[in-house]
Amino acid sequence: MLNVKAFDEILSKIIKSESGIKKVILVDRTGLTIAHVSKFSYYPVDIDGIGAIASAVFCASEEQGKNLDIGELKIVTSEFDDGKIFAASCGKGVLCVITEADVNIGMVRLVIKKGSDKLQQILDEFLAEKPVAPTPTPETTKEMAEKEELEAALKELEKF
Repeated sequence: MLNVKAFDEILSKIIKSESGIKKVILVDRTGLTIAHVSKFSYYPVDIDGIGAIASAVFCASEEQGKNLDIGELKIVTSEFDDGKIFAASCGKGVLCVITEADVNIGMVRLVIKKGSDKLQQILDEFLAEKPVAPTPTPETTKEMAEKEELEAALKELEKF
């Protein structure tokens, strides 16, 4: 079984590795947030929205690369006046790193590479696990039998 703290530990190492990193978000390929960490900020941020957009941008860029047959996409970097957003594949997930404008890009890329490799291993293990169906208890078995009897009785009434 997956230890959810493993995600938080890796994301925490990433955010602590470079002073310019402000937020780290891990999402799946559909954009659902799996885990995130943030440094203190003065303004509210929609973590789920940012992660979903980062996933969509990454997946769209990845599809462009496939259509052009130019190889596997590594990192998407969006540069703004006051910061940068990096998105990188980690297998079945996308790692999104939000930084200040003057961050050391080489260091961020290195940290993303190391972190995404570890996250990919954990995600692959997590998503490979097959859910176990609950074993029916005597109470649920009795309830199912009663439901079947009631349905049979209702069908008999419908004949009239």
